[in-house]
Amino acid sequence: MDRPLLRQMSASGCCSYSTLKAWLPILSWLPRYKLKWLQMDLLAGITVGLTTVPQALAYAEVAGLPVQYGLYSAFMGGFIYTLLGTSKDVTLGPTAIMSLLCFSVVGGQPHRAVLLTLLCGLIQAVMALLRLGFLLDFISFPVIKGFTCAAAVTIGFGQVKNILGLKDVPHQFFLEVYYTFYKIPEARIGDVVLGLLCLAVLVMLMFMKMGLGSEDVPPCSRLARKLVWAVATMRNALVVVAASLVAFSWDAYGHHVFTITGKTSQGLPPFRPPPTSDTMANGTVVSFGEIVEDFGGGLAVIPIMGLLESIAIAKAFASQNDYRIDANQELLAIGVTNIMGSFVSAYPVTGSFGRTAVNSQTGVCSPAGGIVTSVIVLLSLEFLMPVFYYIPKACLAAVIICAVAPMVDYHVVANMWRIRKLDLLPFVVTFLMSFWQVQYGIIAGVAVSGAMLLYNMARPQIKVSDHGVLVMELSSGLSFPATEHLSHIIHTQALQVSLPRSVVLDCHHVSVIDYTVISELRDLLRQFKLRDVQLVFSRLQPSVLEVLLAADLQGLRHTDSVEAALQMESENLLND
Repeated sequence: MDRPLLRQMSASGCCSYSTLKAWLPILSWLPRYKLKWLQMDLLAGITVGLTTVPQALAYAEVAGLPVQYGLYSAFMGGFIYTLLGTSKDVTLGPTAIMSLLCFSVVGGQPHRAVLLTLLCGLIQAVMALLRLGFLLDFISFPVIKGFTCAAAVTIGFGQVKNILGLKDVPHQFFLEVYYTFYKIPEARIGDVVLGLLCLAVLVMLMFMKMGLGSEDVPPCSRLARKLVWAVATMRNALVVVAASLVAFSWDAYGHHVFTITGKTSQGLPPFRPPPTSDTMANGTVVSFGEIVEDFGGGLAVIPIMGLLESIAIAKAFASQNDYRIDANQELLAIGVTNIMGSFVSAYPVTGSFGRTAVNSQTGVCSPAGGIVTSVIVLLSLEFLMPVFYYIPKACLAAVIICAVAPMVDYHVVANMWRIRKLDLLPFVVTFLMSFWQVQYGIIAGVAVSGAMLLYNMARPQIKVSDHGVLVMELSSGLSFPATEHLSHIIHTQALQVSLPRSVVLDCHHVSVIDYTVISELRDLLRQFKLRDVQLVFSRLQPSVLEVLLAADLQGLRHTDSVEAALQMESENLLND
């Protein structure tokens, strides 16, 4: 066979394999998988699995769904992310924020939650395929922090009613606050005692784990430290098991002192397409279009917040553990996870910071640890669902409160006040609006941040100095929203004064120029010519100069430096 043809076929094969590896990252790490990795992945997977099961049950409560839906949502991510994910640490599954968003959109209706998962997955996958991950950059840090702080307060306070054993409390935040305090006399002593006890144990174990890394802790044996770390890491599972045993013991003697989870569906969820219509209690059939219309803005907010949360986590742990991720591939992994999850009755999932931290600290070596976690969830669904009947709701509420409490980051407010006070505006707007409707809080925050960004584009700072000739330096780029502002300053300071003055426009920050700017500059040059003064452009970048020359502006003058422009104008004045 001809050698050039062989080389061409070889190059084509390498390109195809490289493309396949880009879409299936498992092909990059699987060929070099080691036995040592398997041991660490098993350990990490089991540890994360024991954390995932109680959290998934608790987060289903936040989403307003039966507890088994938390487990339905917790296993697909491990399998899909192993194939498509680029971070060894990230674990996908239900989270507090996604559960709250899901509840705010579907109101605890399982069929609609599953359909929402499919639509979110499709949106996320399409964003990945079209390389639209850059859109996430328009959601600023103050907006994200304002939302997460409000979500933590909403979720945390929403569990107070379960700690107190109260019933028939509305879910709308302000009504929830009112009726929780109003119904305090109806609190059940058993739930209160158990809930507070679970909270105390969880907080104590959390501080014990934090203390292990402190230099102030007295030296102790390596084995004892490992034991404390293991117990503290699996604190959620241990507390749930202990509380369930207590509830079972009281129930066995006929004393129903705790509010328990109750009957749950046993077994694995059926693999079937998500429903595209819904039937109301009165028999009315709601069509697909009507359901999507009911989702409203949540259909945009949930996919984007899911992507933001997961990619932020992936980037943080990639930086910490010295490797890189592909943001668009992460979008695809989350999107496919949600699409496939909708076939097993899952509600929308994303990356979990807490479980990812456990995964990383346990020493996971590859995404394969997620498979072990998923298997533990599947085993729980198949064999342990009857046991979950006795899990006290007060215990799950304690797990949720401890999970969301670190999300209330009051330090960020002080930092924003110190660094740039204006950033508090989108933070406060997002924070306050989120108590009304979560998705409206995010939309309002993004709108305020966008308005601030557009204002900075439309009103760039222009430094004016007088050297006999006015020198105007643009502190940022020049785009079409800024043309009117620039024209106003030039007219008021150079053209509309009693004695018109020449202007040197320092453009070294201008990298892009558009048709609107060209039109405004043409008019300015005409105004300067009518008044027998000059507008000189200095330090133009080559790409901008090329556009200006192509536009054939009458009277265009440009120099390589401000000094050269001033020298030119000085000579003109002398000649005059």
